[in-house]
Amino acid sequence: MLARTAGCSYPTVARALRPLGSLLERNSDRRVALRWFPKDEFARLLANADRARFTVRYSDQSGQPRSAESQLRRLEKLNPPGLAIGGVLGAKHYFSDLDLVGTPRLDLSLHCPGWQMNLDFIGKLDPALRRVSDPLQPASLVVHAIRHADALFTPRDGGLAWADPVECLLDLHEARLAMQASQFLEALQRNRPVKP
Repeated sequence: MLARTAGCSYPTVARALRPLGSLLERNSDRRVALRWFPKDEFARLLANADRARFTVRYSDQSGQPRSAESQLRRLEKLNPPGLAIGGVLGAKHYFSDLDLVGTPRLDLSLHCPGWQMNLDFIGKLDPALRRVSDPLQPASLVVHAIRHADALFTPRDGGLAWADPVECLLDLHEARLAMQASQFLEALQRNRPVKP
């Protein structure tokens, strides 16, 4: 199942899981589960996030940027395929008590297992958006590539899906919302399904 989701062979998945050691609970049918959240491994992922995740950032050049909610309403009308809502809006979907007023930017996850990102919808969404390469420059819209075979999106009314909770968590960290990311992680750990 993990190999199919990631789009990798079993030996590749086994090699990637090996460093997790006793953190993994292995079943006879080759299924695996985490015994607890791997904070050290997650910290390493965060440190290498720029290399591990392909992200495209856009900034509004009009001087009157649209709100994230306004962009989302326009995006729902366009309904581009393989797109999901992440970041603050996605995290609030999974944990409505997230301590944040407003939405500083719109984070989207774009499923592109073939490694090609089709960003044509950006020009239709808002012609004032321009791509920025500096990760420290403020961005009003950010698109993250989801390259594994199964996007792990959650369906949603309105056409677009919700990004995976882990993608939302990574988006919060990237947006430098450390307190909210920590709060969201705690909520995910509290609501973790308990094995019977």
